[in-house]
Amino acid sequence: MGDFKTVFKNLRLAKGMSQVELAEALGITRSRLSMYELGQREPDFETLELIADYFNVDIDYLMGRTEKTTMIPQSYYLNEETAKIAQEVFDDPDLRILFDASRNARPEDIRLAADLLRRMKETNPDG
Repeated sequence: MGDFKTVFKNLRLAKGMSQVELAEALGITRSRLSMYELGQREPDFETLELIADYFNVDIDYLMGRTEKTTMIPQSYYLNEETAKIAQEVFDDPDLRILFDASRNARPEDIRLAADLLRRMKETNPDG
């Protein structure tokens, strides 16, 4: 079995939400949410679907069965073009390091950094 508690907490933190805010958004108690994050309780299937839909990820990702989510939550990025480029970066394991650093960057800056890393990798395939 994967690590739901860690994935769930990381999704909440990445969205910049407190436990209270997320519990309200999901329609559950803060206590229940806290138990999920501590691994003291597992959500039922309906709650898993609710959480996956809220964060716009699939259940396999949420349960820690895969490290790749189907898409980046749309609300994470303020600019649609930035979100699209960031998704490309996120989907490429060699470029994923840029993912967290790109949240507030301009689209052209993300594209420049990704292109630079690709070129560096082409000239040094072992690195």
